[in-house]
Amino acid sequence: MKLLIDVIGWSGSGFLILAYGLTLVANNKYVNYAKYLNLFGALLIAINCYYYNAIPSFVSNIIWSVMATLTIYKTKKRERYFFKPRFRM
Repeated sequence: MKLLIDVIGWSGSGFLILAYGLTLVANNKYVNYAKYLNLFGALLIAINCYYYNAIPSFVSNIIWSVMATLTIYKTKKRERYFFKPRFRM
């Protein structure tokens, strides 16, 4: 079980680093992918922190994942508003 939790934690760290790297790519072409990587990375790290009783890091990553969720929700809401068909035939 410990090995699985370690793999989960390292995967989450990799997702967060990849998300940051994608935000640095020219024209912000991959920002939408980075939002999801932030969410899943923070959740995976939170699982790892909970297992090891690292409560401050656990809380920080839960807050990080809530912020990522709100950002995704806000983006989806904006897309529905701007890409909604204006005229129906």
